Amino acid sequence: MIRVRLPHHLRNLAGVGPEVTLEIEGPVTHRAILDALEARYPVLRGTIRDHTTHERRPFLRFFACNEDLSFESPDAALPNPVATGAEPYIILGAIAGG
Repeated sequence: MIRVRLPHHLRNLAGVGPEVTLEIEGPVTHRAILDALEARYPVLRGTIRDHTTHERRPFLRFFACNEDLSFESPDAALPNPVATGAEPYIILGAIAGG
C-alpha cells in the first residue's frame, strides 16, 4: 500500500482525511500514484495535473523522503520507502503572496 498525504484543499474536495492509501500495480512512479489517486477520487482530476498535458499544477509540489521531487520525470521510480509504504508520498500546496 502506498501512503499519500494531501493538502487541506484537496482532502476537503475528495472528502478524505489527511492521508489515503492506494494499491499500485507495477513500478511506483509519480504517474502511477497520480493515476491511481485520480481513479479512486475522480473529483481530483484536473486539480493536481492539467487535464490535457498532465503537467503538475504550478502551486503543487511533490515530496518523498525529505526530498522535493516536483521536477522529476513522471515515470521516474520513487524511493523504496515510498514503494513499501514506510514513508508517505506528499502532495503539498505551495503558498504564495507578498
